[in-house]
Amino acid sequence: MPLVNKQAVAAAFGRAAAHYQQHDELQRRSADRLLAQLPGRAFSRVLDAGCGPGSASRYWKNSGCEVTALDLSPQMLSQARLNRVAHHYVAADIEALPLADAQFDLVWSNLAVQWCDDLHAALGELYRVVRPGGVLAFTTLAAGSLPELNQAWQAVDDRPHANRFLPEETLCAALSRWQGRSRVESITLSFPDALSAMRSLKGIGATHLHEGRAAQLFTRGRLRALQLAWPQQAGVCPLTYHLFWGVIERV
Repeated sequence: MPLVNKQAVAAAFGRAAAHYQQHDELQRRSADRLLAQLPGRAFSRVLDAGCGPGSASRYWKNSGCEVTALDLSPQMLSQARLNRVAHHYVAADIEALPLADAQFDLVWSNLAVQWCDDLHAALGELYRVVRPGGVLAFTTLAAGSLPELNQAWQAVDDRPHANRFLPEETLCAALSRWQGRSRVESITLSFPDALSAMRSLKGIGATHLHEGRAAQLFTRGRLRALQLAWPQQAGVCPLTYHLFWGVIERV
C-alpha cells in the first residue's frame, strides 16, 4: 500500500471536525462492537488513540477513567477539547507516540489505524504504552469494504474512489506476535440515495484517498450515473463496511 500522506489525512479530518458527529453512525456501531469484546473490569487510565471529536473519550471519562485523547488532526483535537471529553489532549501520530511506556490500562483505537503507513508499527506503538495486565482494543476496515461505492463508480470512470484496505489475513498476521483475538464483522448502513451515502463519507473525513485525490468536477450527470449504478436494496442505497476488531491483552 502506498505511503499515507498524513498531512492530507489530518486536513480531511480537520474539515470534518465541526460536523463529524452528524455522520458518525459507523463509528458508533463499531465502538459498540468493540466494547462488547472487552473484559468486564474497570480501567483507571485510558488512551483514546484517534479520538476524533471525542465520543469514546467522553464515554470513558463518564465511566470514571482518567482519559488521554490523542489525534493526528489539530482541529479534531480542538473539537474534543471544546467538548471537554478528556483530562489530557495530545496531538500526535499513532505511529510515533510521544508517550512513556506502560502507562495505560486500556488503549482504545476505533477506526484510526487504517490511516497508518505500517500496521505493525502502529500496533507496536499502541502496545508499548499498555501496562502489563492492560488491554489494547482497536478496530479498522478490511479489504472488500465499500463494494457498493466501488461498483457505482465503475459505471462512471476507471479512477479509484475508495481506499483499498488490508485483507483479513494481513490484519491477523499483524496480531500474531501478541496474545490476541480478532474477527471480521460486516456493518451495512442505509441511505436514501447515492449522494447521501457519499456525504456520509465526506462528513467523517474519509474522502482522502491513499493514492491522492483526483481533481475532477462532480456534475449532475455523474451523480445521476452513480445513482443508477448503485446496487439498491428495498429502495435504499446500502454502504457496507467489513469491520475488523482486535483485542490484545498485555502479559
